[in-house]
Amino acid sequence: MSKRPLAITMIAGLFLAIGAAGILRPLADGGLHSRFHDGELWIFLLAFVAVICGVFLLLRQNWARWLTLAWMAAHVGISFLNSFQEVAAHALILSLIAYFVFRAESNAWFRPSKTDIE
Repeated sequence: MSKRPLAITMIAGLFLAIGAAGILRPLADGGLHSRFHDGELWIFLLAFVAVICGVFLLLRQNWARWLTLAWMAAHVGISFLNSFQEVAAHALILSLIAYFVFRAESNAWFRPSKTDIE
């Protein structure tokens, strides 16, 4: 097994931090039950998916990098409701994540070795 690329570790850590913040914020603001009526359920669920992305990127699950891209693409789509600058920022972040999770070094790390299969 090859060593985990630093970029994967950093992206996973970023997603874990974003997800944890998104999960803990409604709890700090008075609990989940009072926040769901404001559409906060979707934010909570997106935060939970971010945590899933981070955890499974660290656990070398190939599908997690696709979920990470889908999560970021959803944010690009959601950004269209706000401003062009937000769309551009999220699109840039999506591009950077796609570049780093699909580099040759990352592809090699996510590909199971023969010893992993046996």
